[in-house]
Amino acid sequence: MVTPVSIAGRLIGPGQPCWIIAEAGVNHNGDPALAAALVDAAAKAGADAVKFQTFQAATLATPTAAKAAYQSANLADDSLSQQAMLKALELSRDAHRPLQTRAAAQGIPFLSTPFAPDDAAFLVGLGVPALKVSSGDLTNLPFLAQLARYGLPLLLSTGMADLAEVAAAVATVRANGNPSLILLHCVSTYPADAADCNLRAMRTLQDTFHVPVGWSDHTIGWDVAVAAVALGACVVEKHLTLDRTMPGPDHAASLEPAELAALVLALRRTEAALGHGEKRPTPSEAAVAAVARKSLHWDQDLAAGASVSQGAVTILRPEAGLAPKWYDRLHGLRLARPVLAGSPVLPADFDPAGLPPELIQ
Repeated sequence: MVTPVSIAGRLIGPGQPCWIIAEAGVNHNGDPALAAALVDAAAKAGADAVKFQTFQAATLATPTAAKAAYQSANLADDSLSQQAMLKALELSRDAHRPLQTRAAAQGIPFLSTPFAPDDAAFLVGLGVPALKVSSGDLTNLPFLAQLARYGLPLLLSTGMADLAEVAAAVATVRANGNPSLILLHCVSTYPADAADCNLRAMRTLQDTFHVPVGWSDHTIGWDVAVAAVALGACVVEKHLTLDRTMPGPDHAASLEPAELAALVLALRRTEAALGHGEKRPTPSEAAVAAVARKSLHWDQDLAAGASVSQGAVTILRPEAGLAPKWYDRLHGLRLARPVLAGSPVLPADFDPAGLPPELIQ
């Protein structure tokens, strides 16, 4: 049994609409004006939330920490250390509140990922409705314990982790009194290859930990995200950029605004197509059934009182007479009235004395 998690007035869980997070991340390149434009683009595209990253380079990486290969490939100056790269991508503390206000004015919550205890305390003071935890901090159990104690819903990405590591993280969150947890399956490469995505792992996470699950998507395009929703993702997170050709570590693996809007539409259509699971005809099919299904029709003219022979009846469109299942049960019945070839076979055509009870009207 999976209990939904409530974030900013929205229930997130099986049977609820997918919660779509536009991950602005560091695609503002340190520019608050660009960050504001990303908020606008997320709201216009129909995302349910917009998310940034809150960090200070000095408390995130050592001066000598190496960059990931994808970071080096997408930087204008590859000579920068990871810390120097991160410094240029910091979102200032002063920029957060205006972005939060801007998002709220457009009907979507502002979220961010903290990377250190001070970052988390700042975001909680800002009044964010939930905290997102990066895959890189899944094994940072002391940090997870602190985040859990704030009592806010946690969205925990699980890239690079095996099930035992996820279990340790979940146990830490729960041991610190926080039941409001969403696990996001993730592949921490930029871009991720579809063949590496293993979307069925979402079901493993849900069945093992009984929490809502989602997909933090680093693939190119949006077809994998659609597949994730079809497989039960309750949350989809996708990177957003205003221009994929901009310098910066994440732009190349991000969607531009029109593409994000197309993703939102595709996910909503997918949800609608998944339906309720009960096998039954739709109201729109009724008119089609009347002309596409077959029924019994008279194959010859017969007089009143005649006994019906096997060859007197055929099965043809439209569905105007008795159902084909009665074909073998009419032999030998007597007619109460004359019938014409091509007309539908109706219960009123027969002497009621010989009719099966279910056909007597």
